Amino acid sequence: MSKLKLALLTDMCYNHNMKDELAQVKHARSAKDYPDINLEADEHVVLHLKRSRIGIIGIWTMAAFCVIVLSLALILISQNINFDDTMLTINDASLSYLRIAIFALYAIILAGGIMGQSIYNANEMFITNRRAIQKSRTSLFANSTNIIELRRIEDVSFRQETLLDHIFQIGILRMSTVGDETTYTFRFLDTPHDEVKTISHLVYEAKKHGKHTEDD
Repeated sequence: MSKLKLALLTDMCYNHNMKDELAQVKHARSAKDYPDINLEADEHVVLHLKRSRIGIIGIWTMAAFCVIVLSLALILISQNINFDDTMLTINDASLSYLRIAIFALYAIILAGGIMGQSIYNANEMFITNRRAIQKSRTSLFANSTNIIELRRIEDVSFRQETLLDHIFQIGILRMSTVGDETTYTFRFLDTPHDEVKTISHLVYEAKKHGKHTEDD
């Protein structure tokens, strides 16, 4: 074997070993950062997609609105204890019970806001170099996990369907698969132009790798 061929072979082996070591480092780092995800060998997380913060603002804005309405109602009733023109008469004892009821509603609104924020934040998507892993939650007890092989994805797109989507720069990430023609969606996502490009590139690489594996 000539010295040139030997040098090329040595260089190829070195590059291959470097790629393997880099893949192992990325896998170990992802396994540490995302312990809830069952990563395969040589698999690492490339993107971690979360819902926009505008949704959390909306949840607490609604909660604040309810608190303001209840507070105004309590103030108005307190200032007009006797309704002479109606059959309703509120004495001090009744007003005390009413205050307790409204304070209980305050607690319910606060608990609802906390639960709503927790459920909203629990919806997330992880894009690895091999798969898309979507964690969905619609209530405290209803949750699901969808796992999609990147090589099965046919189309990746981002859509804004309402005026509010354009105002707040949010929308829906859509990924359509081959075969069963299922479309997976991730809502309330900040405009992810770079992310869509990254996912599309990962899909291309996954399909190319899968094709090479089949040929071998």
